[in-house]
Amino acid sequence: MSRNQRPIRSGMGRSTPERIFVQGLDLARDIIGTLNFGDMAYLELTGRLPDARQSRVFNAILVTLVEHGMTPMAIVARLTYLGAPESLQAAVAAGLCGMGTTFAGTAEGAARMLESAWAATPEGSPRELAREVVADFRNRKQSVPGIGHNLHKPVDPRTSRLFQVAAEEGHAGRYVDLMRAIGQEAEAAYGKSLPVNATGAIGALCCELGISWRAARGIAVMGRAVGLVGHLVEEQANPVAAEIWLRTEEEAGEHDTPPAGGRQGG
Repeated sequence: MSRNQRPIRSGMGRSTPERIFVQGLDLARDIIGTLNFGDMAYLELTGRLPDARQSRVFNAILVTLVEHGMTPMAIVARLTYLGAPESLQAAVAAGLCGMGTTFAGTAEGAARMLESAWAATPEGSPRELAREVVADFRNRKQSVPGIGHNLHKPVDPRTSRLFQVAAEEGHAGRYVDLMRAIGQEAEAAYGKSLPVNATGAIGALCCELGISWRAARGIAVMGRAVGLVGHLVEEQANPVAAEIWLRTEEEAGEHDTPPAGGRQGG
């Protein structure tokens, strides 16, 4: 069966024997030694270089989720490295697989929620839209993305700082307003502390920068990958994975250990 072939095109990069081009820029001449890591990431995602204000906001987003201690993602990366020390990249990948709706991955859902709300009612007010959004999630018995944190309450300090940086750079607009209003409406509706968390703030700022919600989780992945590499470097110098494994095995199996002298009873 024949088909009409579609042309294969990409503007990401290409190489010649003498030069390497990335998004139309010469890697050696225009990028290396000129762009920082965040600006390079912004170029890859958007196809354009950020201005100074966009650069500060985007770099703030990138560093926010790099490190958060011994999270499940960090633990699984360390345990994977224990089993396969020849494959650091596999350990990082294993850790990143744990990024989702419970840990660090809800920036995508938050950005999608905000984009959809404003697209459906472009002339609405943040308060009215927030009320509708929270009611919709409650009716569907789903968690509101970007809201609540098991540790950081009543305020997530990362959110406060991100919104401050965005305001200083002129990028705290209607998406930030709506995210804040959703947090307030959620607390009123559920009757408990539900602060806008870091991923909610990141989702809002992605929207402010014009970055699609589909890329929001990828930005979180970039940041957390750096953190996981850091955990593995620490693991090389100060290993704890074996202790986590052995202690878990010992404590999990304690109830199966028969008492000294054998089992007793009538």
